[in-house]
Amino acid sequence: MVVANFIDDARQRVVIYDGATGTNLQMRQLGPDDFGGAAYEGCNEVLVDTRPDVVADLHRSFLDVGVDVVETDSFGSLPWVLAEYGIAERTHELALKSARIAREVASGYPGTWVAGSLGPGTKIASLGQISFAALRDGYEEAARGLLDGGVDLFIIETVQDLLQAKAAIIGCRRASAQLGRQVPIQLQITIELTGRMLMGTEIGAALTTLDAVRPDVIGLN
Repeated sequence: MVVANFIDDARQRVVIYDGATGTNLQMRQLGPDDFGGAAYEGCNEVLVDTRPDVVADLHRSFLDVGVDVVETDSFGSLPWVLAEYGIAERTHELALKSARIAREVASGYPGTWVAGSLGPGTKIASLGQISFAALRDGYEEAARGLLDGGVDLFIIETVQDLLQAKAAIIGCRRASAQLGRQVPIQLQITIELTGRMLMGTEIGAALTTLDAVRPDVIGLN
């Protein structure tokens, strides 16, 4: 059976995602040279440029054991994260390359999907560490790269702050409108051991607030 899109697939069956990208990359014992120099060591997102073979092999390892969805190596491909390595201007480029690698690998596994991964970054708007506009525009830039690379959906992950969630969704929708290509948006809220988000929001309040921006899927970490 050919399924038209990710949402239709998820409505019909349990859809299995891959494992943690960063954790699995760390297990590969990469050194400074793999990242393009000591200044970039630890920036997993730059590996799509310096070691695309490693990233492709990681996607393949998950697909070989039967997952349905692989996530792009773009969790931190956001301007304010990449700025810590002095490469903020590479946001679109690295997001694009991450999507192309995942898309190429997934093409060999019929019936699988590529999710464009967007993490929370390293700054929290509710604490005044970054403006809402900067978040929104940064997510839009990364989302354009992911769409250009051919992702089937966005997954906004490890959401700790409602302002971050709203900025990310708006950024993704702006990118989709600009490129004329709509894909589903999955939002993953992170709940701490306290039963609340990092900023203190409990799950009922979070769901009520986020309902207004209409993500296609809401999940929990």
